[in-house]
Amino acid sequence: MATRAVTQLYDDTLKPLGLRGTQFTVLAALMQTGLIKLTDLTNVLSMDRTTLTRNLKPLEEQGLIEITVGEDRRERLVSLTPQGRAVVEEALPLWEQAQTKMVQGLGAEAASTLLALLANSTQIVQGA
Repeated sequence: MATRAVTQLYDDTLKPLGLRGTQFTVLAALMQTGLIKLTDLTNVLSMDRTTLTRNLKPLEEQGLIEITVGEDRRERLVSLTPQGRAVVEEALPLWEQAQTKMVQGLGAEAASTLLALLANSTQIVQGA
């Protein structure tokens, strides 16, 4: 229930740009990585390939990302388009507003503890 509520906050905040929180996360990761293999992006985002592919499809249809074939024909490369970069730059202040709302609601110490617990949880799951 808490996960859905937090997701809804970010989705509602990014809605004016036609983005969901998960889509923003993908775009922000691509902004940092640049051109990246699809398999490497799954690792960066700790997301399985099927879920990532499902998130990439609408972004590609909107012209925010480009998926090309790598040297190995089986390999897919993902990158932001100029339009995608512009959307990330426009979305970042909105994401920061949602983040500020969460921190203010929880309090700085609780927010810091929560982030540490989530990071530890991710490490445990990835190590399993």
